[in-house]
Amino acid sequence: MHKYTAYTDGACSGNPGPGGWGVILLAEKDGVITKRKELSGGNIDTTNNQMELKAAIEALKALKRETEITIVTDSVYVQKGITEWLQTWKKNGWRTASKKTVKNKNLWKELEGLVLSHFVTWKWIKGHRGNPENERADELARGEIGKSEDT
Repeated sequence: MHKYTAYTDGACSGNPGPGGWGVILLAEKDGVITKRKELSGGNIDTTNNQMELKAAIEALKALKRETEITIVTDSVYVQKGITEWLQTWKKNGWRTASKKTVKNKNLWKELEGLVLSHFVTWKWIKGHRGNPENERADELARGEIGKSEDT
């Protein structure tokens, strides 16, 4: 069985403003990368956090069957949101610890549904530190900023 790794990133020009997301999806078998796919898209009016979430969502949507995958993100918001905060938000009626409505609820729900269909490990890395796949995901995301259609 292939193991997958997805490097995800989001970007925004202004916050909110036009934004993009990028994914590098790698398939590995017996320690060798056998497939590589680049995905990207964007929205005209969005936030950086929405694009970070969308990148993770699109990485999981690209998988055709139940899969073991590590999602590598430089977004603490995404990594902690899905691994630490989500269950508490749901328990509290989609309210934060400060009783505010959770932002991006629809994206969090979509991400959670996709995560339940796979074996997902989340890994946070510091962005812009020379990791080639993270840097490429960032390039893809930035390349989508300002395109005229939502994707």
